Amino acid sequence: MEDDRARKYFSCNDKERAAFEAGIKLGTIYHQFVGAPVSLRNVESLEKAIEEGCRVQPFVESCTVKISREKIREKRNEYNYTTLSPSMLDVELIIRYREVRLKARLKWVEELRYPLMFIEEVFEGTGRFDGD
Repeated sequence: MEDDRARKYFSCNDKERAAFEAGIKLGTIYHQFVGAPVSLRNVESLEKAIEEGCRVQPFVESCTVKISREKIREKRNEYNYTTLSPSMLDVELIIRYREVRLKARLKWVEELRYPLMFIEEVFEGTGRFDGD
């Protein structure tokens, strides 16, 4: 999406814009899906729904969502389901804005006891991430 008509509204460089876009997407995932009913039966479809919803947004190159099956087993109730909690989520998001590629994450960091959203790597031009 080289022709970004909204670009004129942003007073920042391309790296900052990529970081902004990543934050918007990760915040949306967190606030839209935490609390959703989840079980071992629907966990895969919930992961795919989150991924597909994120992928249609501008500048998203890829989105991978993993929900901890172990934590579902630990938290499920007598009706065999629970609700999605922050500690269950591990999201990897790749944003491409112009010549910048950025890998961002949303995952539970036990030492902080917090669902942290952070930038793992940033490349300009032809940079490649581990696993690319």
